[in-house]
Amino acid sequence: MIRVVRSTVIDAPIAAVWEILRDFNGHDRWHPIVRHSRLEESKRTDQIGCVRNFDLEDGANVRERLLSLSDNECRFRYTIVDADIPLHDYVADVELKPVTDGDRTFWRWTSSFNTPPGQEGELAALVATEVYEAGFEAVRQRVERPAAGQERMRRAPAAAPAVQPAGGAAISGTAIVIDRHGGAEELHPAPVEAPPPGPGQVRLQQTAVGVNFIDVYCRTGYFDLLTPPGVPGLEAAGVVVDAGPDVRHLAPGQRAAYACPPLGAYASARTMDAALVIPLPDSIGDEIAAAALLKGVTAEFLLHRVRAVAPGETVLVYAPAGGVGRILCQWANRLGATVIGATSTEEKARVARAAGAHHVVVPGDRSLEEQVRDLTEGHGADVIYDAVGKDSFEHSVAALAERGHLVSFGQASGDIGARDIGMLAETSATLSRPNYVHYTNTPEKFRASAERLFDAIERRFVTIEIGQRFDLQNAADAHRALESRATTGSTVLIPPREGEAAS
Repeated sequence: MIRVVRSTVIDAPIAAVWEILRDFNGHDRWHPIVRHSRLEESKRTDQIGCVRNFDLEDGANVRERLLSLSDNECRFRYTIVDADIPLHDYVADVELKPVTDGDRTFWRWTSSFNTPPGQEGELAALVATEVYEAGFEAVRQRVERPAAGQERMRRAPAAAPAVQPAGGAAISGTAIVIDRHGGAEELHPAPVEAPPPGPGQVRLQQTAVGVNFIDVYCRTGYFDLLTPPGVPGLEAAGVVVDAGPDVRHLAPGQRAAYACPPLGAYASARTMDAALVIPLPDSIGDEIAAAALLKGVTAEFLLHRVRAVAPGETVLVYAPAGGVGRILCQWANRLGATVIGATSTEEKARVARAAGAHHVVVPGDRSLEEQVRDLTEGHGADVIYDAVGKDSFEHSVAALAERGHLVSFGQASGDIGARDIGMLAETSATLSRPNYVHYTNTPEKFRASAERLFDAIERRFVTIEIGQRFDLQNAADAHRALESRATTGSTVLIPPREGEAAS
């Protein structure tokens, strides 16, 4: 029996390190030798007994089972179930402890295993260096505070900010404001000033703004998130003009993006909290980031955390030609699921098929649930991602397979209202109503989702289609198109290139 023990100290709080490591199926987002990972049997990523099935960069496949996990002790144990690498009876432990003389984390990674005779030294070295030491460094790069003069985050080549404000001056620009809740006509351009950033803040010259249906809810007052007068919008990309004290992960000239509260993204310049603003990798353009970040992060937690999709399952996606729906179709297909789209027209059905839907159902003589059961030989859908709400809820419940999972994450047709959960007992169904904020309300959560999304885009698992572009001043037209279901893919607003320092 061979035993390998490695340990290190990470210059970051234990909570930040544990946030990354406790996601048993998340190592493909940070470990350099893991190319792709998925959970089997539709279990949660922190559920004891779950099996992660992953491919290494060299093509080898490994299946590992989670044996124990303790949030109180910040430790877990796992074992290899099957592998192309001859590591037999492999059991490993990961353990974190806070370092007493500072806000740092002690991390110990140990394992024991058998190997064929003659390969002991080679495989022990592989585990020690290519697995453990490489893993230490990868996590260190993600969570450690950079030393003075160093930069650990991925960044685009330095570029001069679009605006060079005079010292201490505000940047003037344009924002879209609503003075009262109502229709699209309430959206109108107005001057805005972005003040110099304070501690923990960053100032952006924005180059692209994402449009999402939640913006409509905020405009109408359906969601109580915007008190007029105010600026809607949760998502944008641009260039960092300057950063305030205590901001270490962003620098002037760096491209960056965000998809988070508070509202205010419909603007050409903005000063905001830097915690949830992330640097963009070279491969992700500004418009793609603005079009993809909120929708793609939503798709990431729906597919991987709310209900992990497993190969061979049947997934039903409503609005498969829209922004989130199109990403869900592509990603679920890549995860090995059979994807059924539910949309309103044949034109959108073609878009859904191009995005990876194996089948598409449209309104007709037969109900949605009848069409789904025909396509699945009576089985139904194992998981349904329903963004429609009121009009689709009962059809979705009727289309579920036994022990199926209905994820109601939108309400384009209205709130589902009060319902008798007794109807779920007919198939022992599970119902979820996830809230974006609860999956993205810390920098660690948001960056983990964003990095998995960026990786999926870079690997072409997901492609982002920008179906519509509008000038920022024409945001009302963008809302009208979105509400009339005349859009496909994502919609972005392009701010004007303006911003002389305000006097």
